[in-house]
Amino acid sequence: MLNRQFFYFCLKSMTMRQLLYLFIIGLLVFSCDDGDVFEVTLEFSDTFETCGELVFYKTKDSPPESLSIFLDGKTLEDVLAVDENNIFTDDYSFDLAANSFNYRTYANTIDGDDIFCNAVPPSNLEITSDAESSGGEAIVTTILVEDDNDGIPAEFEDLNGNGDYEDDDTDGDGIPNYIDVDDDGDNVLTTAENPEYTDADGLANAQDTDADGIPDYLDNDDDGDGVLTRDEENVSQDNNPLNDVLDPNIGADYLNPDVSTTVTATSYRAHTIQQEFTISIFVQNISLPNLTQDTLDFGQLVRTNTRPGEPIFN
Repeated sequence: MLNRQFFYFCLKSMTMRQLLYLFIIGLLVFSCDDGDVFEVTLEFSDTFETCGELVFYKTKDSPPESLSIFLDGKTLEDVLAVDENNIFTDDYSFDLAANSFNYRTYANTIDGDDIFCNAVPPSNLEITSDAESSGGEAIVTTILVEDDNDGIPAEFEDLNGNGDYEDDDTDGDGIPNYIDVDDDGDNVLTTAENPEYTDADGLANAQDTDADGIPDYLDNDDDGDGVLTRDEENVSQDNNPLNDVLDPNIGADYLNPDVSTTVTATSYRAHTIQQEFTISIFVQNISLPNLTQDTLDFGQLVRTNTRPGEPIFN
């Protein structure tokens, strides 16, 4: 009885601040049991990086964490493979029980390249937790977009307006206009023929030297002198009419109607096609300790490349 009276006396003697402190301490004591589950949510950026054979990873600094997917026996080239439609949509699926999906936390800030791309990890690396999914599936989709980077959007190179970019080939060289760096096959690159595309006016201001209603970038005789532009190489026969100038006051011979000497071209200049690969990964049926989600949009990775075009001379 004395102890109970003493306890009540102590409570009455405490200030409100002291009571609040006592309440907070009680919460901490009763909530910090080792058996409790602390929920984890994976919150990372929507992009990721890659290296080696084959690791996809993403990191953040606050707090220091990483997510990684290791695909055993695969290379980046495998994942970049696409079909004839420039897309891989067959659910390029990887069993995470046979590969791996890891969530890690660290005691210090990290550099993803140092951790995932080096055979020897940095000496100051301090992993505080490393959880690996016991199952799940990573679905990888790769989409390839090719372009000629000539400043004209692909939809404006669909000349017949049927929505099929593959059947518009002004010069008949076997390369569709949307990936052809020289649309009219005159050996002057489209970018050098001033198509002047703008969002506001489209191609309304495209250069048309001979005023025949055909813009230079689609006209194989730009000055209308009856000699094909590609055949007006009077100075040097290097598949580049731009540097053939007999009258500096006028400019290149292919733009000078008073120069009509024919030097027959025998080939097209080299073509380069720009490629942009977008890799997307979606992870499902994740099984990580304390994780509150079982699916994750891992994000996207963009890789650029080039390939040679092979125009058929005609």
